Amino acid sequence: MNTKDKILVVEDDEITSLNLNISLQKHGYSVVGVCDNIEQAKIKISTHRPSVVIIDISLQESDDGIELAKYIKENYNIPFIYLTSYTDDEIITRAKVTEPYGYIVKPFDPNSLHATIQMALFKFQVENERKNDIDTLKVDKMNLEKMLYAKRSSDEPIVPFGDNYHLDISICETFYQGKKLKLTKKENAFLRLLVAQLGSVVTFEQAVNYVWEDKGATENSVRTLVWRLRNKLETDIIKNASGIGYYIEE
Repeated sequence: MNTKDKILVVEDDEITSLNLNISLQKHGYSVVGVCDNIEQAKIKISTHRPSVVIIDISLQESDDGIELAKYIKENYNIPFIYLTSYTDDEIITRAKVTEPYGYIVKPFDPNSLHATIQMALFKFQVENERKNDIDTLKVDKMNLEKMLYAKRSSDEPIVPFGDNYHLDISICETFYQGKKLKLTKKENAFLRLLVAQLGSVVTFEQAVNYVWEDKGATENSVRTLVWRLRNKLETDIIKNASGIGYYIEE
């Protein structure tokens, strides 16, 4: 457990907020504030940047907790958890739209509280890692374009590979002996990836990320794509790297 995890509690019931404060500190969290209204909460969030915000849906006999959650979502990258005594479907439906990282039902159990916070922190970490992976993928695409540009044989946007093949990087089309091959967008994208890394193995993961942008594709998706592509190419230039991926010899 990371004792540096900072928690902000937004709850207008004194007894509940007191119990929350005690329970959180017993589990090693740092409680950076206990607020009973939105304005106080906004100041605390700006000042302390908590790891998690626990929000009572019903603040001062209204649904201000949902409005605070919307504010956090629009302005900060901070996970929040709802604290509620409501089981009303309409309230829950409105709350779900803000995509909370969990719900705690009053009266809360200290162990369930701790588990919910830990799950929220874990989910938040995974989501941010995935976002970083996507950002890295964008950079990789830029690098790939630079790699292709460096492989040109002249000032034209032409990259030769194999025997009598070339890739026109300006239109992302593949040619054999000057004749354009009838390939799908994904087939051309995969060849583009192979050509950019001539002599090096393109892994299954790289192929999935670049060709499908990680949208539900698997290693079998790559194998099926390669099988179809090989049937369309005039010669067998795509080589297997068993269990790893594929490559074209430089």
